[in-house]
Amino acid sequence: MALPPAKPKARHSFTLWLGLGLVGIHVAMAVLTLFWTPYDPGSMSGGRLAPPSWEHWAGTDRLGRDFFTQIMIGSRIALIVGTGAVAIGAVIGVTIGMLAAFATKFWDDALAAALDILIAFPTLLLAMLIVALGDSASLFTAILALGIAISAIVARLTRILAKRVLGQDYIIASRTSGTSWPGVVSRHVLPNIWPTLSVNFALQFGLAVIAEASLSYLGLGAPPPNASWGRLLQEAQGTVYTAPIGAIAPGIALVTLVIGMNLLADGLRDIGDPTRKRSR
Repeated sequence: MALPPAKPKARHSFTLWLGLGLVGIHVAMAVLTLFWTPYDPGSMSGGRLAPPSWEHWAGTDRLGRDFFTQIMIGSRIALIVGTGAVAIGAVIGVTIGMLAAFATKFWDDALAAALDILIAFPTLLLAMLIVALGDSASLFTAILALGIAISAIVARLTRILAKRVLGQDYIIASRTSGTSWPGVVSRHVLPNIWPTLSVNFALQFGLAVIAEASLSYLGLGAPPPNASWGRLLQEAQGTVYTAPIGAIAPGIALVTLVIGMNLLADGLRDIGDPTRKRSR
């Protein structure tokens, strides 16, 4: 009888650690900006569009500001937006999903139809509509808009997972023993659906970062002087041939953070999936 191969386990561990490493670099840069940056973010003493050098590792932008400093601050904004949007989406989505799972058939079908309609809209388009309803674009409105857009996806997943758990025999046994419905949710439903939800949260984090960069590129995200990666890309489009580092650097930063979160989500799925554990 052949023994189960050990290579998949090593690959899964590598995926998780690589994701943690990529995300950890951005977290370290974001925390570092709270205490130190190579140059003052508003300093324009570096000369316009200077190439990378020992003084300015990523060169300077069209205003003479140190570009590496702008990239570091962009990491902080991306993490704030991703964390805030996922937190808002999780609170709203899990609450609505749980209500739908416990609702009567009529209200369950109504909520499911409403969620399907919201999910049919692209996340970026829905966020643009929500931002447009505000007085002006800001970092808070971008986070709120993305959080509301994410909540529909989280609610639909929560509803499906919760209904699946509520149909198990041990839920009936728990209710028979006198456990209240809030107790059933806290002891049985949430612990069983949380691994899958955490993977989805990691994926939604990456999507929120991309959506915020897109909003900033369109002028609907974090306004100046916030150095959002999307705004840096927008400012660099006019000098992409003379100073390509202005478009390459924020693009690399955005890609590495999103890939890191996706790898992290993949690693979390390997850990939380009981079928994978049994197959090893």
